[in-house]
Amino acid sequence: MLKQGAESANTGLRARLRVGGAVLAAVALAGCTALLPKSQSATVAQWHNFAEARQAIDGIALGKTRRQELSAIGIDPYTNPSVTILTYPDILQRFAAGSAVERSLDPGIRDCLNAGKVCNGYAIDQNSVVRKRNGNFWADMFNFKRDTDVSGWHFNALIVMQDDLVIYAAYGGQPQIHEHEQSKNPLGPLQETGPSVIMRYMDSGF
Repeated sequence: MLKQGAESANTGLRARLRVGGAVLAAVALAGCTALLPKSQSATVAQWHNFAEARQAIDGIALGKTRRQELSAIGIDPYTNPSVTILTYPDILQRFAAGSAVERSLDPGIRDCLNAGKVCNGYAIDQNSVVRKRNGNFWADMFNFKRDTDVSGWHFNALIVMQDDLVIYAAYGGQPQIHEHEQSKNPLGPLQETGPSVIMRYMDSGF
């Protein structure tokens, strides 16, 4: 009787395991795409897109806007990680490149460089890039085929000040980043190990 009871319990356990396995397999297959990795690289700042960052620079009035006003609109190296302080040597390195070029400089920049150490500024560099993998989960997992969509934006700007008065501001960057990356490896996870294995066999004399 005890043996029959144990066999019955084992049979029931095996049945429940089979059902549980089938359910897990169904869930895994249904949500394969959701399991693909997604990563985001972004500079922490108050601007959520290229247009917001551009508006901040467009709001600067040359010869009128002062350092304190820049801080009020988020352009402050102590609160905004995308802002870097530029010293006079930094400004000099960016603009001073011989008399021919000096004549074509913006008058504000030329006066600032001649003013010496009171010439300083900010460099802004902010990016937001999202990498999302698409396609078949198993092909991706075992490295047979990987499809990645890359999207986002990149913004950079230069602000030059004499003392604390802004005399120059310019911006650039890439308002829209949209790229598609695809890699195919017929050998899957063995693609990278294959050449090393062949070399080991050749070195061993086979």
